[in-house]
Amino acid sequence: MTAKVLAKIIWLSISAIRLVPHSILLKAHPEREIMLLDMERWVSQYQKCFYMCGTPGGSFNRICSFVQLMTSYPEFRTLFYYRAGWTSKLLQPLCQPMPLLSISNVDEGIGPGFMIMHGRASGVAARRIGKNCCIFQHVSIGYISEGAKPVLGDNVTVFAGAKILGNVTIGNNCLVGANAVVLKNVPDNCTVVGVPASIVRRNGVKVREALQ
Repeated sequence: MTAKVLAKIIWLSISAIRLVPHSILLKAHPEREIMLLDMERWVSQYQKCFYMCGTPGGSFNRICSFVQLMTSYPEFRTLFYYRAGWTSKLLQPLCQPMPLLSISNVDEGIGPGFMIMHGRASGVAARRIGKNCCIFQHVSIGYISEGAKPVLGDNVTVFAGAKILGNVTIGNNCLVGANAVVLKNVPDNCTVVGVPASIVRRNGVKVREALQ
């Protein structure tokens, strides 16, 4: 075991003390199953960085995974506090969420397995987000006018700098390219890029189609 890994384990052990209230909230919260599905996806993504535990299966592994995610990934903290609702306000001083990352006003909720890669300077205000979606940094998902907010289907990935605005629907299994601006609906199984965004791949086949 290297000195770096040992130092990391010591720091995580100390951090676990401040996260005792968070662990209790995780265990008792009505959204616990969704939170655990989030954790499974995050641990799978960062598996090689985990020193004390594997994929969250048993109780010990779950707590170890939770402690490392809360300690090392401020993006995960923001997601956890969003799931936890108003009760998280009491715990945030102990372990602060990521600055400049906002998840708010998602009317019909966010499906399990929501992944945030880096996430800095991103804002999410949607009508609904499906399962196993992923956003990167400098992403804006929001409304142009009051109540006109996007819907994201399942397995949608939104790359850095992209903007999805207004009353639009992004279909299942879609990729939104870096810095794309999406103002119209995107069908299932498409990749869109550009300003304004257009379809460059549909069902695995290269195309060049304007969004309708």
